[in-house]
Amino acid sequence: MEKEAIAAASQEVSQEFKTLIDSDALDSMKQLQHTILGRLQDSNAVLSHFNDYSEQCFAEVSGDLSANTRLLKSMKSDLDYIFQKLRSLKAKIKATYPDAFPDDSTLEALDARPDLEVPR
Repeated sequence: MEKEAIAAASQEVSQEFKTLIDSDALDSMKQLQHTILGRLQDSNAVLSHFNDYSEQCFAEVSGDLSANTRLLKSMKSDLDYIFQKLRSLKAKIKATYPDAFPDDSTLEALDARPDLEVPR
């Protein structure tokens, strides 16, 4: 009994709404919604294809990327070790021969190259 009353009330409300809205406008709105739905489905298909392609490309490149990353980290640690040894050798030479390296004022005149260790 209650379900029938709810169904009748909803039928009455829908009839009232139909009288408020022009049927041509409603058909036009329906057509626009179908057009938008079609475009969204097409866009979704294109994006799915792009995601699949991107995943495939990443799978092909990820091995090389990780190998190159390991190589760069190894090279950086080697260079850090070399620069550390150079600094210690320079300190030993400077301690033994204080005049071996020019002071800061003459150093700028001798070497005008940019300092690569200072970030710009």
